[in-house]
Amino acid sequence: MPRRSVALLIETSNGYCRGLLDGVIAYVKESADWSVFLTEQERGATPPNWLRDWQGDGIIARIETDDIARQLRHLAVPIVDLSATRHVKGIPWTSTDDMAIAALGVQHFMERGFHNLAYCGDPGFAWSNARRDRYRELTLSAERNFFEYQSNHRYDPTFDWEQEKERLGRWLATLPRPVAIMACYDFQAQQVLDACRQSGVAVPEAVAVLGVDNDRLICELSEPSLSSIVQNTHGTGYEAARLLDEMMDARTGTPTKRRSLKVNPEGRIRHPTEPPLLTKPRGIVIRESTDTLAIDDDEISQALQYIRRHANSNIRVSDILKTLSLSRRSLEHRFKKLIGRTPHEEIQRVRLNSVKRLLSETELSISAIAERSGYEHGEYMTAVFRRVMGQTPTEYRREQQEVDDV
Repeated sequence: MPRRSVALLIETSNGYCRGLLDGVIAYVKESADWSVFLTEQERGATPPNWLRDWQGDGIIARIETDDIARQLRHLAVPIVDLSATRHVKGIPWTSTDDMAIAALGVQHFMERGFHNLAYCGDPGFAWSNARRDRYRELTLSAERNFFEYQSNHRYDPTFDWEQEKERLGRWLATLPRPVAIMACYDFQAQQVLDACRQSGVAVPEAVAVLGVDNDRLICELSEPSLSSIVQNTHGTGYEAARLLDEMMDARTGTPTKRRSLKVNPEGRIRHPTEPPLLTKPRGIVIRESTDTLAIDDDEISQALQYIRRHANSNIRVSDILKTLSLSRRSLEHRFKKLIGRTPHEEIQRVRLNSVKRLLSETELSISAIAERSGYEHGEYMTAVFRRVMGQTPTEYRREQQEVDDV
């Protein structure tokens, strides 16, 4: 069988789509003999010039603009869509499960005791609206308060970030405290964090912020670092490639072990009303922006904020007391009652989270990580880590690297 030529119309400018590409690449390495054509592009980009006269065997595309949709409609090749926007009807599509994503966000905030839940979306994306609808439904059914903000569409020619930040700030000022905000994706969540910082709103004590996609560059560069829902983009891309291979087999009459599809001469599935292939989110990477509990106690919130800002500076409980008009006994009693931990335990928890993050995401030595996380010696940090985690920092790092390699 001759080698097939497949074009990928998937932007390379964000973590979500790079995950999709990883899944496609994995399928090709395992199961397909393809010559893959991929050009660098960003979301909302105009159709590439080569697409008009392309003569390959199949296409995997994120069809999110009318311009690209118009060009693809005229190509007589099998196409799999990676967007839930559905600009081209009658072709199969794979995507992540927006209902499950919204449910995971609501669950995350309810477990932290929030009664005020908000959604920050972009009305220009169908998947954002779908997530918003489910998020609102689950929030109200749980008898929580729901609030909503819809930004100006990011790809609107009139979009102005400074004006958008002012609008966001005015909306944030109307929300009750504490409030938990889920943004439709990480870029939007980063904007919320910027607006909070400019407005002097404490995150996560007054406003907890959750993104979607776990785009590491955005999440780690945000201030504070951004918690985010991890999508199974690898699985979505893998399924899209598998489906396209199946469609190309069916179109050419090539024997296949995969399930048969009924297709017309153009490679279109005859029954496009079949449910799409949806992949569930993998979970949430909890970072500083939601690492809190909803508590209605200004002094304890102030203490928590101080710990998050200074835990890596080897602070003691006595340092916290200097910022409050509370006795040590009163502080510890209220801490234990409201968050189930003592101030000392909270300091250690924040430090260990820092250690785990540095072990997972850097190649720093154990002694350097100890210094950055507020421990005087690497040996002491290792002893604390082993007592709490049941393994040494080195064993934890090796385990995380194995997970990343899967």
